[in-house]
Amino acid sequence: MKISIFGLGYVGMVTAACFAKDGHHVIGVDVNKNKVDLINQGESPIIEPGLEDLLKKGVQSGQIKASVDSEVAVMETEISLISVGTPPIEQGQPDLSYVLDVCKEIAIAVEKKGTSHVVMLRSTVPPGTLEHCHSLMQEVTKKDLISTAFNPEFLREGTAIKDFDYPPYTIIGTESKVAEQALRQLYQKVKAPIVVVEPAVAEMIKYVANTWHATKVSFANEIGRVSKAFGIDGREVMNVIVQDDKLNISSVYMRPGFAYGGSCLPKDLGALLYYARSKNVFAPLINAVPATNNLQINLAVEKILKTKVRNIAILGLAFKPNTDDLRESPSVYLIKRLLGEGCQIKIYDPAVYKANLIGTNLNYIQQNIPHFQNLLVGSFEEAFTDTELAVATHNTPKVFQALEQASPKIKILDLVGVFSDPPKNREYEGLAW
Repeated sequence: MKISIFGLGYVGMVTAACFAKDGHHVIGVDVNKNKVDLINQGESPIIEPGLEDLLKKGVQSGQIKASVDSEVAVMETEISLISVGTPPIEQGQPDLSYVLDVCKEIAIAVEKKGTSHVVMLRSTVPPGTLEHCHSLMQEVTKKDLISTAFNPEFLREGTAIKDFDYPPYTIIGTESKVAEQALRQLYQKVKAPIVVVEPAVAEMIKYVANTWHATKVSFANEIGRVSKAFGIDGREVMNVIVQDDKLNISSVYMRPGFAYGGSCLPKDLGALLYYARSKNVFAPLINAVPATNNLQINLAVEKILKTKVRNIAILGLAFKPNTDDLRESPSVYLIKRLLGEGCQIKIYDPAVYKANLIGTNLNYIQQNIPHFQNLLVGSFEEAFTDTELAVATHNTPKVFQALEQASPKIKILDLVGVFSDPPKNREYEGLAW
């Protein structure tokens, strides 16, 4: 394919060399003439292992050339890729002016060319940017000539060529079949699954990926500081932690939903924070975990009260399904708050209903909801009688089936992702989706 790449910084340069290696013809566009001249001589303007060799081969074979002329680049290509910078300004928001300027340049050239063109945005931008860019370009062309897609990159400096060739996936954020097909053809030599999502989702994924990487670095460093205060090598601790790919390095716990609870996570996190404080170790990331967990419970309470209903069924009391453990259950805190607001509550949790609660478990629930046994019901039918709102705190097939069969008059607040898609003909809301 014939590609023009706008912005020959780190991402643009690596992308150009790798696409040329895969057999495509690339015209790189940059406002810096010195950089353009270097590239046309086969010299890389950045340091990256293996890049200069690929660049030289691409230039010598005629598959890579660079220019300062954006119009010529668009005229000679079928896809334009935008990889200009989005540096932070003021309070941290990205400066999108370079992206928008390039969009206008491309649109003006496409209008002159008069034929269809695909624009692929690769710069890191906030959700909604591609939609804005598409509207901007449509205003210029006055015709439906431009199809757009957002294609985030996951290149690490030092291993960028390997990362390009073997990514975890190729994400195509588009609602255009034309753009999707063009990008599928563009990436046909890259051995990775292709994931097609809405543009805003793709834009958010890039931010989330980098934020998650930063969080992992910070978490490991905090564990290192706390471990050293105990006289332990934090590297040894984390070396063992990452060997667990069933829980620690996996998709488990990585889904938006309700707050955590139970007898282990709150207790052990609290203990670690206590010892960090006692040893004068500052661990702000770990310290923020209980706070953000409580925010999830507060958000659920706010959404329930916003409905202005008073007769509520809570589907799940224990901290997770198929157990009677009520200790630190977020459902207990939720119900306690709602009772304080004057709500009438029914609770359906078969494991708790059948259990003979004793010891610490019984003491805990009696201290928080003394009359909890009067709120428990033995079936979904009882739970839904005279109910205005059903709140799902457990994600089980039984809960899904019961909610599907419940009266359409009953509103649903889903805290745990029981429904992947909103049920039809129902008033439904998810906690974070």
